[in-house]
Amino acid sequence: MGMILVGRRLNQDELRRLLADPSLTEDLLDEEESALELDLDKAWHGLHFLLADSPWETVDGAGEAVLGGDPIGEDVGYGPARLLTPEKVRVVAAGLRNLGVDTLRGRYDAATLTAAQIYPDIWEEPDVFDTYLAPNFTRLREMFLRASDQGQAVLLAIT
Repeated sequence: MGMILVGRRLNQDELRRLLADPSLTEDLLDEEESALELDLDKAWHGLHFLLADSPWETVDGAGEAVLGGDPIGEDVGYGPARLLTPEKVRVVAAGLRNLGVDTLRGRYDAATLTAAQIYPDIWEEPDVFDTYLAPNFTRLREMFLRASDQGQAVLLAIT
């Protein structure tokens, strides 16, 4: 199955409950599939690299969209989930707001992703940017913009 990134927006009530009881993290991620608004599949690492220009480090703004946030709860597969507060969501959304697919395409270089050992090792396949990374980036961007507009938090996890 591999490492996939999932995420969802949290309203104020869900955020309060989670902060009061971090053991709810897994329950919030295991709710019916419609609650999980984001499934980046294995594109998460490639997107992070294109947004942060680093395999694992984050940078303020759009560079926190995939691996940003603070760890919360127990291990959910590949470490604990990460919580981005509404304030952090606004910062990430501001970084993503004017960042489009064409800008990301300009950052994409298959050889660079392969050399950096970005998971999964598919970057030399034809059309992988247009058929895999671009649609997943659009979903990621839309979720953060909606969350920001509604003052919500975001919960992310690699499972």
